[in-house]
Amino acid sequence: MGSIKKAFDLAGKTALVTGGSRGLGLQIAEALGEQGAKMILSSRKTADLKQAQEHLAGLGIKSDWIAADNAREDDVKRLADEAIDKLGKVDILVNNAGATWGASTEDHPIEAWDKLMTLNIRSLFLLSQRIGKLSMIPNKYGRIINLASIAGLRGGNGDMQMIAYHTSKGSVVNFTRALAGDWGRHGITVNALAPGFFPSKMTKGTLEAVGADKLAASAPLRRIGDQDDLKGAAILFASDAGKHITGQILAIDGGLTAVLPAA
Repeated sequence: MGSIKKAFDLAGKTALVTGGSRGLGLQIAEALGEQGAKMILSSRKTADLKQAQEHLAGLGIKSDWIAADNAREDDVKRLADEAIDKLGKVDILVNNAGATWGASTEDHPIEAWDKLMTLNIRSLFLLSQRIGKLSMIPNKYGRIINLASIAGLRGGNGDMQMIAYHTSKGSVVNFTRALAGDWGRHGITVNALAPGFFPSKMTKGTLEAVGADKLAASAPLRRIGDQDDLKGAAILFASDAGKHITGQILAIDGGLTAVLPAA
């Protein structure tokens, strides 16, 4: 049996993390960097990326960055090409960039629907397609980690009016399964993390509207996620420790999706 410690080691691996300048993306970037991956962060805003780079440097982690808007097809293409040029190859792709929108179904703006579908699922396809075609398939190796959500595992209950978000994250779930089926023969694993409630800019509105205590009370562990709770699962999916895992959706939610809602 090989060394389990070595199986989780990412030294010599390269990674691209979209939406990596803050929140869950930065949390995952910290974990990848700590395990030795050479890394590029991406998001829309240069200032945020520079701040994230400084934050990682403070942890002893070197990183580079590329500013790109993943809602734009030309930016996605440029991001993939520049990342491969800078890194030489992309071993690990973390598709984290996304957005949310709250509105009643009957009044949900079509522009907002299209925005979420473009960023939350179309961009994942475009970036994965290009990184796969130009780097992972030729190298017969790849780890793709998509950020889904527990919102993609079930419908809403009326408290959270986010039908476009739920729909887009449900698409991420089956995109993950479909891509795993397509690319397994190339040595590429494709999995998804489905976070529950974590403090972030995206969840701020929900946390304020529903309340962190109420959300925590619904989960068996009686807590919401913290700044470290995605790291272990991300490293499992990114490393050789998870080499026989593909097409899987792992909920990181304190057990919320494992139990029936309270009556």
